[in-house]
Amino acid sequence: MLVKDLIEEDFTNYKLPSMLIATCRCDWKCPRELGLPVSLCQNSPIANQKNIEVSAEDLFSRYSSNPLTQALIFAGLEPMLQFSEMNAVISYFRDQNCNDPVIIYTGYYPDEIDDQLAQLRTHSNIIVKFGRFIPNEQSHYDEVLGVNLVSNNQYAEQIC
Repeated sequence: MLVKDLIEEDFTNYKLPSMLIATCRCDWKCPRELGLPVSLCQNSPIANQKNIEVSAEDLFSRYSSNPLTQALIFAGLEPMLQFSEMNAVISYFRDQNCNDPVIIYTGYYPDEIDDQLAQLRTHSNIIVKFGRFIPNEQSHYDEVLGVNLVSNNQYAEQIC
């Protein structure tokens, strides 16, 4: 899988210690829809990082050998634009009998990604954070994630 970053111990995006995989593609829908420059996106600096190739096997090895991590997060830019790669990683983790939570931070809303959500529901223990980033919105606490989200239109759901 091509990624922009791999944070082996993340404590800010989910209520449990997590491995965060920053994906490498974005269509910049959030700022574009608001007529704003891409530079206002909180993730725009990630886009300038070099791509890193990492296999599902390597991700699992790193994850499973870390006694702290209890969840896997796909975030950074837009994970749904790398859906088949992300889904393959999730499948690999599940094939290794790892049923830990997988959290996907997407800027899409459910009706925009029906097909991907249907495929994700074939797995177990998947949480999706939906909604665009809107600058200067009021942050709020999300009960599902156990963290604050930066825009009040964003929310997480356990989809399976």
